[in-house]
Amino acid sequence: MKTQLNLEDADQFYENLMDAHLSLTREQSEALNARLVLILANELGGTERLAACLAAAVDAGKSPHLQQS
Repeated sequence: MKTQLNLEDADQFYENLMDAHLSLTREQSEALNARLVLILANELGGTERLAACLAAAVDAGKSPHLQQS
């Protein structure tokens, strides 16, 4: 699993992602995120790779600077 930035143009991807959510309701935005996760998971493929990515995302959410009060 890659843990270092590996996007060709991270800023452009982030801008595209935010633009995709602009006119959506919260529910529509959550559904878009779910669809995107499933499409990207399909691209990755392997169960072990997906499990490692999921664990990394869970661990990243435990980081003190990311926790909400």
